[in-house]
Amino acid sequence: MNTPRIYWLETRNECLRTLRMPSFALPALAFPLVFYLMFAVLLNRGSAQAGTYLLATYGVFGVMGAALFGFGVQVAVERGNGLLRLKRALPLPAGAYLAAKTGMALLFGLLISLGLLALAVTLAGVRLAPQQALLLVLINLLGTVPFAALGLYIGTVTTGHSAPAVVNLVFLPMAFLSGLWMPLTLLPGVLTQLAPLWPAYHLSQLTLKVVGQDAGQPIGLHLGVLALVTAVFMLLARARLAGAEA
Repeated sequence: MNTPRIYWLETRNECLRTLRMPSFALPALAFPLVFYLMFAVLLNRGSAQAGTYLLATYGVFGVMGAALFGFGVQVAVERGNGLLRLKRALPLPAGAYLAAKTGMALLFGLLISLGLLALAVTLAGVRLAPQQALLLVLINLLGTVPFAALGLYIGTVTTGHSAPAVVNLVFLPMAFLSGLWMPLTLLPGVLTQLAPLWPAYHLSQLTLKVVGQDAGQPIGLHLGVLALVTAVFMLLARARLAGAEA
């Protein structure tokens, strides 16, 4: 069995299949870019400081949405229509399905990150050193992992009909409460104090640290929280999937 080739083909086919789904691909790619145009370019009239802040946070917003919906909704739908049972019956490596989903989320994260960088530099007056731009993209890509784990768990406990609503109930409030749409200093004090509870806050602090607008907390704290979120939800999802197989 040519395992690397199987992983590659599964990932390629998953990416192509998802790109051909306008109901997922268009919102996932367009929403972060449209919001950036509205809030960083039009409403802030090209303020470079606001454009830089929102470049960092809307990148997180974009990759978080792609991972949560790509895993949460699609896994729930594929559980319901029997695709997961079919995958288990095929002579595929055990991790090929999840690897393909992860590759798809990484592709969308890369496209979103590059799109935002292009808008920030051309329309919002943002100036970044090449290493800063590269770090933002890398952090966004690595940041898909904890939200993929969370989305996978959601996909194992919901149905295809309920998954979009559940993902939105997690995604949108977390984005707002983590300071992705506006600086936390503009929110009530209690919400600012609760912000470190959300994984999106910690990922956004890493991207904001790259552009010098973070809250000054240790990098290790943010990495530790994101690693913990990944481990917890992966274990929970694995237990759910194992129970479904029994």
